[in-house]
Amino acid sequence: MPLLEMSGVRKLYGQGAVEVAALRGVDLTVEKGEFTTVFGPSGSGKTTLLNMIGCLDVPTEGKIFFRGKELEVLSPNELAKIRRLNIGFIFQSYNLIPVLTAFENVQFALRLAAGKGGKEVDEKVFKILDAVGLRGLENRKPGELSGGQKQRVAVARALVKDPGLVLADEPTANLDSKTGRAVLEVMLKMNRELHTTFIFSTHDPAIMEYAKRTIEIKDGMITGDEKR
Repeated sequence: MPLLEMSGVRKLYGQGAVEVAALRGVDLTVEKGEFTTVFGPSGSGKTTLLNMIGCLDVPTEGKIFFRGKELEVLSPNELAKIRRLNIGFIFQSYNLIPVLTAFENVQFALRLAAGKGGKEVDEKVFKILDAVGLRGLENRKPGELSGGQKQRVAVARALVKDPGLVLADEPTANLDSKTGRAVLEVMLKMNRELHTTFIFSTHDPAIMEYAKRTIEIKDGMITGDEKR
């Protein structure tokens, strides 16, 4: 069974004369363990596609299945549970909680998924923060971190709960090349050892180089799909 199936997915925003088609009949199948990049020009539908896959939005037409479950028939609480337990998100805007430290932002995500706290949770948080190069910055709040450091907190938060699927919108956009590659190596290790599925929206040549599959999208339609 594929991890994800999309069939005839269309997404329209607005009404009447101002109606905009963000997705125009997307068909897509993603298997467990893929390391996939979605690329295309600004406004092509990349972010909308990730939002659909991540249960953050619903299609105007078409069907989406995640691990065999049809998403559009699920309740908001059921969709929230899928996101909490199965999907890690890395947003361009970070979406960190400003009153929490770097450690607490990552810890909060793991506690939501695991339903518990304790020494084991804290050790896992320290380990992932170290892996993304944030040792010594655990007690800083987002306002005390640079853009690149906040991006690394967002990456750690997405990875700490060992999700089956990670959706990343320009995950290396605010990182220098050395740090970006270090973060990518962490993701590749999860992909190899845990068979975590990664789907990136990016323009970063480094991610394109690492990707095992590249999907091109233009004007809301998939125009290219290449596996390596």
